Amino acid sequence: MLLRSALLRRLLRGSNRKRGLAPGTVVATGEVQTRAVTVSALVYTEGGCREHTGLTAADACALAYEPGVTWLTVDGVHDAHLIEELGRTFGIHKLIQEDIAHTTQRAKCEVHEGYIYLVVPMITFDPVGPEVRAEQVSLVLGDTWVVSFLEDPGDLFEPVRTRIRSGGPIRARKADYLAFSLLDIIVDHYFVALESAGDLAERLEVDVVERPDRNVQFRLNALRRELMLVRRSIWPVREAVSAFGRSESPLVHEETRPYLRDVHDHTIQAVDLAENLRELMAGLMDLYMSSISNRTNEVVKTLTIVSAIFIPLTFIAGVYGMNFDPDVSPYSMPELGWRYGYVGTLAFMALTAAIMVGWFKWRRWF
Repeated sequence: MLLRSALLRRLLRGSNRKRGLAPGTVVATGEVQTRAVTVSALVYTEGGCREHTGLTAADACALAYEPGVTWLTVDGVHDAHLIEELGRTFGIHKLIQEDIAHTTQRAKCEVHEGYIYLVVPMITFDPVGPEVRAEQVSLVLGDTWVVSFLEDPGDLFEPVRTRIRSGGPIRARKADYLAFSLLDIIVDHYFVALESAGDLAERLEVDVVERPDRNVQFRLNALRRELMLVRRSIWPVREAVSAFGRSESPLVHEETRPYLRDVHDHTIQAVDLAENLRELMAGLMDLYMSSISNRTNEVVKTLTIVSAIFIPLTFIAGVYGMNFDPDVSPYSMPELGWRYGYVGTLAFMALTAAIMVGWFKWRRWF
């Protein structure tokens, strides 16, 4: 049984690593990683694009000043030296460097002189648990460059790279449109995760109606808890995207603002969907309790009917079980001396039970 979800464990872990350190100290607070941090770059103009992999910090910094737009992808945030070196090159504040390595940040947008910092969670849903997993994605937008920091391995932004390689509209626009495209991919994954959670909720609804048991109750509680955490993670994203779109920074151009408003609308839809699913889980929990109550009532009803049938039979058996001797007492039961008294008493008891069963059915009690 899971006492804490992966998302909740993520929020609680690693905070003690920063205890007592000075503000701006870059310390990774996520899971301990042994793999090497990799840096790749994609430099594009309207006429073409070039890709570079396996870069060092110095190589990545040099590419940032190439003609066109440079997109640097840092796969891993547990290399403090690399984050600090990139921070010095692009003029990123020490507190922002600290936030990049601290993987439990609340979604936010910070506008600084020369760059904009965005941090948003990437949400995935595992219906087997059920369990929600979150990856922190940090985006730093400059005039002609974007640096994306991914916490976990895996090419989250491959669809954007494919569009750039194929000569899509991204190549004809500036760096802020690239940042929009990356945000759009992240928000789209919210709907994928919520749709998977909705499918699981539909299956649970069938189980609640047909076979409510303790396992169903556990799954209901687990899914409701995960949806609550998803809502808390997504809710600040709409504020961050809204702040990004309304920013007066010269890094955000007018032609990009309608696209950012569209992402903001999608974020609101994702929050509403998460809220609706959470309310659905509350309704399913009420339905589960009603189903359990109905089953209990049926069991009690059956036991009551059985008890009601056997009460007069027990009374008759008790009366004739007193065994008073008719030769001793003049007031003894005359039936005790009858030859067919035993058979007659059993027949009377069976007739009484049949009459009661027929009456219960006539009253539609069962």
